Formats: sequence, structure tokens, C-alpha cells
Amino acid sequence: MTLSSLLFFSLLLLYTLQPTSGNILSSLFSSPTATRKSPSTAGEWRLLSSSIGIVAMHMQLLPDNRLLTFDRTDFGLSNLTFRDCPYYFLDCTAHSLLFDISMNTITPLPLQSDPWCSSAALLPNGSLLQTGGFNTGDRSVRLFSLSSLSWNEQPYSLAVRLWYASNQLMPDGTVIIVGGRREFNFEFYPPVQQYQLFDLPFLQETNDPDAENNLYPFLHLLPDGSLFIFANTRSMVFDPLGRIAARSLPPIPGDMPRNYPSTGSSVLLPLRSEAPSRAEILICGGAPRGAFQLALRNSTYLPAISTCGRIVPTDPDPQWSMEEMPMGRVMGDMVILPTGEILIINGAAAGTAGWELAQDPVLNPVLYKPDHPAGYRFEVMNPSTIPRMYHSSAILDSFGRVLVGGSNPHVGYVFENVTYPTDLSLEAYLPPYLDASYEIMRPRRVRVGPPAEVGYGDMAFVRFAVDGGLQEGMAVEVVAIAPAFATHSVGMNQRMVVMPVMRLVQLSFRDYMAEVMAPPSPEVAPPGFYMWFVLHGGVPSRAVWVRIRQSGAFPNF
Repeated sequence: MTLSSLLFFSLLLLYTLQPTSGNILSSLFSSPTATRKSPSTAGEWRLLSSSIGIVAMHMQLLPDNRLLTFDRTDFGLSNLTFRDCPYYFLDCTAHSLLFDISMNTITPLPLQSDPWCSSAALLPNGSLLQTGGFNTGDRSVRLFSLSSLSWNEQPYSLAVRLWYASNQLMPDGTVIIVGGRREFNFEFYPPVQQYQLFDLPFLQETNDPDAENNLYPFLHLLPDGSLFIFANTRSMVFDPLGRIAARSLPPIPGDMPRNYPSTGSSVLLPLRSEAPSRAEILICGGAPRGAFQLALRNSTYLPAISTCGRIVPTDPDPQWSMEEMPMGRVMGDMVILPTGEILIINGAAAGTAGWELAQDPVLNPVLYKPDHPAGYRFEVMNPSTIPRMYHSSAILDSFGRVLVGGSNPHVGYVFENVTYPTDLSLEAYLPPYLDASYEIMRPRRVRVGPPAEVGYGDMAFVRFAVDGGLQEGMAVEVVAIAPAFATHSVGMNQRMVVMPVMRLVQLSFRDYMAEVMAPPSPEVAPPGFYMWFVLHGGVPSRAVWVRIRQSGAFPNF
């Protein structure tokens, strides 16, 4: 062994044997007082495809880095044709596809039942459970398999027709499906008994007879296993095991509805493993009460809601804290970024969700910084040139970009002689942290495992490189983000967990290893696939996919 090799392994042993409290790298780069660099750009837009052939009104990023998206099967001919037409397709055009985010390539997929305005959840095995829809699809279950890259459609598998329902993955790997048009109930998939259904009076209580305003209810799994449910202006904490309302929460101030068609958006703010019992919800935008009727009957478009509300449902006495956005927004999407910031994107400044019921697209995204003092949390970003109105969607991808697509406020595909034509394009918004000036700080070559899976509370060893080396005083963080199923301004199952870095070891000049504690329980992070990002001074790596496993048998899907 050479002298230089002996010196290297001696230093590595020294770093590894240090106790956590005295580890030199841990104290310099992952202490609670370490800083994060604040990027100064306002982001940029890139067009990935001028036409993917369909409207990206439902979007899910899969653990193989392909985007699964689909619109509705009764739109008529799409602009995406099968090379070899399936024998059971009459028009040989697709309404579902896979988009490879690395290659920008498109694969059309056969889909028979109608998934329009449906709901979904990514299962622990990486398959997508897709539920409900319209007409032929309203009681259908569709499973998209990662192994076969195809749909398995199961008609009449749901207890009732589900249109505008919401899904949440539960700690045991099952999925709860809540609400839907004229459905004041919930069911589980897979059901314990076929067609088993449970009443939820809260949904009937929050239903406006002339506008509903409680469709696509906001669902967030809390760290104690209970479920936060928000509809219209009201919310409650629900016990899904006992199937009872645990407690009611105060209504959001202002008496302005936030759910479809007065469509606002909601997000569970990032959870921290060191304080796993605390959870905070953010709800932004929407349309005033009466906006739907005025737009539908009189073509009068009321200004969208400009407020956000935050509440901590895990507190003993939860209360709403209200904030003012830079502009009003209805039909906006909220996307959790690896930095823990929230991007508010898409939507309109007036009107409501529905056919031809909104005006004045909001082209500027807004960055919300939840850890900043009140009054200093919003920052207006660079605008897109493409209106994203009704039936548009946005999700985070593993590059740290926000994929944005869709917009079709018409009954069918309409490309001419309308103010807001059907849009088939797919864009990527690059948040400020993707600016080229931060490349020297960016963690690269991130690896977990093999295998890339962990159990609850396990220590995971995350290897990464930084070309310029770690900078003193800049925090090193590792976060896990569950990919959302996005449709109608709802990011179902989206959540982020900040995992504690217990120790940081330098392997060479540019290479490091972080010893990270995985999320403590399936209530904090339900089992399945997560994007793990390493951040250095607030600059994230590309994500690697890591599966959080749970001992015991999963439900048989």
C-alpha cells in the first residue's frame, strides 16, 4: 500500500469512528444553524414538446422516470395515432401515453374505459391504481403496471360511480377513496368485502345545492394515521380505522369555497422526521361563493380568491393563519419542491372551473417559502407564454423540474376560433435552484444501496459527489418526496419528509457519504417509491428512486 493510500484510509477511518456529535463534517455541513444559498433567478421555461397528442389533464410520474398522462376517451380523435392499431379501437388514436422524461419520447397506450375526472394513487409496488371516471369508466378500476407497461382495466369494481373523487394511500398500503359527484361516502381498495361502502355525512353537509363546491376533497394523511379532509370551507380530522370523525376544525375564514368547481389547491407542508407528530396544511386560491353560477348563467367572471390559509390540525387547538398572495388564482396547482418551497402555478385570475367559465390566465408562477416570516413568503417567478386553464396539471419530476401540461376548457378538442384553444404541449418550468450558476454546488452521482430500498427507521447510506466540494456553513440535507397524481388542481398523495443526516463522511476530495435515518413510520411516509434528493446549500441533486418497504404482507392488488 502506498503512503498516499495509507493516509486516505486512515482519514476515512478517523471520520467514520467519530461519534455523531463530534463528527467534523456533520458539524460543518448539516448542523441546524448551517445556511442555505438563496438562488436569485426567477426560473426559466423550456418547451419539451409542442404536441404530445393529447391533453395532459391527469399526470403521474412513475418510478422508472416516465410520465403517465391521459385525458378522456370520449373527446373524439386525438392527435396521437397508434402505429399498429389495436383491433378493438375504432379510430386508432390514443388517449393515454408514456412520456420518457430523459429522452422526450412518447409511447401511446390503449385505454378503453373513460378516466375523465378520475382519481389515483401510486401503490407500494410501483403500479398506479386509477379509480372512477365518466360513463364507461365511472365504476372502473385501472391498474397500470410497471412490469408490463400497460393498463389492466377492471369494470364494475367500485361500489358506486366515482366522478371527482380523491384518493389517499394509507399506512397499510390500501387506498381510501373519498367523495365524488353525489357520493357522500367513501370506500377502500382493495375492499374487505366487495362493494363495501361507508357513509360520510360531512360531504353532504359541505355540499352547495347549486354548485357543489366540495368535489375533489383535499385529503392529507397525518403522522398519527388520521386523515385531514377539507371540503368547501370546512375541514375535519377523520379516523379511517374507526370510520368516524375524530374532531371538527374551524372553517377557513372568509366563507369562500376552495374545492371544485371553486377550485383552489392544497398541500401538506414538509414533514420533519425529528418532529414527526406535527403536520401543517396550506390551502390557496379558489373562487368566491356564487362564481360558478354567475359564470355559467351570465358570463360574469368574479375575481379569483387571493388568500391562503395555514392550519396545524395536529395542534390541541388548531386555528387558521391567513395570508395574501400577490394575485388571485383559481385552478392553480401547488407543487412541493425539493427545497421545501411550494410552487403555485397554472390557473386563471377570474371565473371558476368548468367549460368556458374562466378568463385572464395567470401566467406567472409564485414561489411560496413556508419557513420565511409572514409577509415575506411569496415571490413572483418568470411567466410562461402558454395559458394553462381548465384541465391543466403540474408535477415535480426527478430532475427537480416542474412538468406542466394540459388546458382544455372545451367539451372536445378545439384549436381554432376560441380565446383559449385546446393545448397539447408539455413544458418544464426550471425553478431558480436549476440555474447554471449553481452547478459547482450541485450534488451529483447520488446512490442509495443497492438495493435502493429501506425500512422504517433504518439507517440509509447516501453517496454523492460535489464538483466544487462542500462549502463550509452550507447545509447538507436529504429529503424524500412522494410523487403526486395531479388533476384538477389536486396533487393526490404528494408529501415530503426531511430526513435527519446523522453523520457525514468525506470519501475523497469530491465524494461524500451521508448516513440518513429513514422516515420513522408508515403514517409519516406510507410505503412505496419516493424521490430522494440531496441538497447542498439549498441546491438539489437529481433524485434517485428509493422504495420504503414495510414488513408483512401488502394488499393483493
